Amino acid sequence: MQEPLISIIILNWNGKKVIEACLNSVKKQSYKNLEVVVVDNASSDGSREFISKNFPEVKLITSRVNLGFDGGNNVGIKQAKGEFLMMLNNDTLLTPNCIEELKNSIQKDKRFGACASKVLLDGGENLIDVAGLAICLDGMSIGRGRLENNDKFQEEEEVFFASDCACLYRREMIEDIRLPDEIYDEDFFAYADETDMGWRARLAGWRCIYNPKAIVYHCHSASTSNYSAFKAFLVERNRIWVAIKSFPLSIILLGLLYTFKRYCFQAYGALLNRGAAGKFTQQAPKAELIKILLKAHISAVLGLPKMLRKRRLIFKKKCISNREVFELFKRFGMSAKEISLKE
Repeated sequence: MQEPLISIIILNWNGKKVIEACLNSVKKQSYKNLEVVVVDNASSDGSREFISKNFPEVKLITSRVNLGFDGGNNVGIKQAKGEFLMMLNNDTLLTPNCIEELKNSIQKDKRFGACASKVLLDGGENLIDVAGLAICLDGMSIGRGRLENNDKFQEEEEVFFASDCACLYRREMIEDIRLPDEIYDEDFFAYADETDMGWRARLAGWRCIYNPKAIVYHCHSASTSNYSAFKAFLVERNRIWVAIKSFPLSIILLGLLYTFKRYCFQAYGALLNRGAAGKFTQQAPKAELIKILLKAHISAVLGLPKMLRKRRLIFKKKCISNREVFELFKRFGMSAKEISLKE
């Protein structure tokens, strides 16, 4: 019996310096029934020509404009033919048995719609980038185990959801939770997309397994700055939209208090150069961070009508109770202090 086809979807934007190593690591996989789809997001560094010349087996899709992370990946998913879909950043390196491990885990239960890998920072420090997602009451999320030693999280276990830096999705789940015209929410453009996907999946009854043997090395934010103003804006705006789309009203109200606490801790971090806020204010004036937050909230409010329409569609598929939603926060949640002071 032939093993299922796995489609690997790689979004590329000016990644000529990193994508060769990524694609070579895909070639070395122990699992062989693979389809590789690269979506080039209007690169200007010669990426398209390089991929076409050196990796003719790749299905290369080119866009004339930058569609963002979400729009670009939607194009790739629509072109992919696999029973399973692997989302992969262009600045990653897979260990040879990574895809086989992901497949073995996700097939253990039909309700596993996603499988999370163990992503390590590609810097020689043996530190974790992400081992599944940890979630917050205001829609924020962060990589579980971020910057902790690699000896943590060594057991196969259920997690809230997977980071789409490198993860495996069951196509059946994707088709179940998709909105009419899109899989990833293209209004997000980038960031918080897998959190949004995770909540839609969880509300529809899907689960996610984590496999620590599926190891990936990641050159974090190779395409964008770790602490850019654009990223800070998108992260803050999109986490509000995550909550509006998927949270029960009671949790949205609790999230307001959580956000106030998070802002207090982030202000503390900005003053003492701790956490992401501290790193950002090392590169820009502290007042700039306040401006970004205001801009993000204004943009989030302007997008409310569209998000509320999507909420109605998502809640039509909701098959878990509000009590079960609260339980997800108990199992996979992170405190405001902890997320604020992490980088």
